[in-house]
Amino acid sequence: MKHIQWFPGHMTKAMRMMAEEIDLCDAVLCVLDARCPAASFNPKLKELFGGRPVLYLLNKSDLADSARTDAFCRLIERKGNLAAKIVATSSSTKRILNQKIQTLTEEKRRANAEKGSIRPVRLMVAGIPNTGKSTVINLLHGQKKAVTGDKAGVTRGKQWIKCDGFDLMDTPGTMPPAFENQTLARHLAYIGSINDDILEMDEIALSFLEELRKEYPAIVQEKFDTQEEEPLALLDAVCKRRGFLVRGGGYDYERGEKALIDDFRKGKLGKITLERAEDYAEVDF
Repeated sequence: MKHIQWFPGHMTKAMRMMAEEIDLCDAVLCVLDARCPAASFNPKLKELFGGRPVLYLLNKSDLADSARTDAFCRLIERKGNLAAKIVATSSSTKRILNQKIQTLTEEKRRANAEKGSIRPVRLMVAGIPNTGKSTVINLLHGQKKAVTGDKAGVTRGKQWIKCDGFDLMDTPGTMPPAFENQTLARHLAYIGSINDDILEMDEIALSFLEELRKEYPAIVQEKFDTQEEEPLALLDAVCKRRGFLVRGGGYDYERGEKALIDDFRKGKLGKITLERAEDYAEVDF
């Protein structure tokens, strides 16, 4: 399988900008994708945060396996940080976020009050591309202040956004400079954090089917009506189920691969989390 590597030049610039601005921030909201919390954690960002308090937001939890998301939240909190599973597109999430932010910034707000400072606390919102950082900001602000999109690399610069009682710094999505773990790299490809244009989608689709069969065999049986185990045979079943045929009776694999990954990203295959917390206990959240 082709080695996945994606670190556009603008990300180097973004990391440099964030390093310059972090001293203005009192705390951090780090947005992860609940379907792959370990893959969507960027250790380079953790280094940048220094000792600041961090709230990890496991976003898109409506698309994820709830029990596995809860396990990751417990893992993160055992490591001394706050965590919350959220759906940033849901208005009901705003109350949960505000409560967590109050807890996150309690010590800083108390210190400001003792000094007579009325400056609102400032939080950096960070994460890899396409995890929903801008959607989180728009939810907290109440209006569409940050640009959102369903592909990687929408936010390119910083911007400050005033909310009720605190200020947020929106930042570009940033990847680690290298993917040492190619399983995690593939997870980012599945969720759309890596530009599809640079990927070998046939390899991505086959590896996804292999993981899906291993982790969620009932979904494979229900959605594709097959007990096949080999990835290519599973892709045949996907094409057959969707009617993706070519002249002569063969399968239109290109359409099948695209539809498969698109269905996963939109939650049409069910609530799926690609990782188990117990397998990533060593991740330094």
